[in-house]
Amino acid sequence: MEDIIKDARGGRVAPVYVLAGTEPYFIDSLSGELTGLLMPEQNRDFDMSLFYGLETDANRIIEACRQFPLLGDRRVVLVREAQQLRGGLEALEPYCKTPSEKTVLILCFKGVDDIRKGAAKAAKALAACGGVIYESKKVYESALPAFITRRLKARGVTIEPKAAEMLVEHVGTDLSRMDSELEKLAGSLSAGEKQVTAAMVEEQTGLSRDYNNYELVSALARKNKTQTLKIVRYFNDNPRSFALTPTLSTLFSFYADLMQAYYAPDKSERGVAEWLGQPDWKVRKDLMPALRIYPARKVMRILSEIRQTDARSKGVEGCRMAPGDLLLELVCFIFD
Repeated sequence: MEDIIKDARGGRVAPVYVLAGTEPYFIDSLSGELTGLLMPEQNRDFDMSLFYGLETDANRIIEACRQFPLLGDRRVVLVREAQQLRGGLEALEPYCKTPSEKTVLILCFKGVDDIRKGAAKAAKALAACGGVIYESKKVYESALPAFITRRLKARGVTIEPKAAEMLVEHVGTDLSRMDSELEKLAGSLSAGEKQVTAAMVEEQTGLSRDYNNYELVSALARKNKTQTLKIVRYFNDNPRSFALTPTLSTLFSFYADLMQAYYAPDKSERGVAEWLGQPDWKVRKDLMPALRIYPARKVMRILSEIRQTDARSKGVEGCRMAPGDLLLELVCFIFD
């Protein structure tokens, strides 16, 4: 994405951009940045056309692309929800073969995993004319701290690792909402402040920096029984801050990573991080201490117990235990 923006800023503009994938945030961000770079706001009423796939057809889009600019040097034609256009990218293949030199066409296909598979001829024509296909891939939870760090860095701000973990727990993988939270945090910094802290995230989100799922993982990773029980007790006393399903998901991810770490050829911090594809700091924080404490067989049993706890929380075996009691029973099993 950064390379596409860099090329556009440098005057290397493609005649057609196809933005496709399963993560809408990147598609919206890239189409917005391209539009801002290529079309001055004062010219948009005259030299820019906006279409929605369900409300138009290929002929209208091609007609708009063949028009000449009125005020500037180029036209921009933006098609949102292009996956709903009848015929998809294939319907625009004739235009892709001979695009207008005076128009930039931006096509946004949301939810389309690989545009090349379903529109091979059009993709080939697109490549031949210098068009660009950008694939917007889903960001998994493990990659969110890096996303948070990059977005804040672009604003000239850093963030504490713990603060990033708290944001991941609070927001999840909704990148649009995450970007909005980051914007609010960056905007709340006083003059001269350049770092988002865990205390700031706690104040903005209401999520406790000491009693949350990530602190529970850290306590369990070290088999710190006192701290673990404090967190479980806090969850019981503050039901609005606790939901069992996300907690079980976080625990399962941690112990699944721990199980994989046993198979790393290089058991050093760097080796485990590369094996798991995770940041060094994350491996250093919890996985390395847990590797020294937990036998692999115990981890396998814990993973099985987490699955059973999840099933019981959904009423399997006629279980009617409260979520907090189920979590307490699980952590007692882990310490056993």
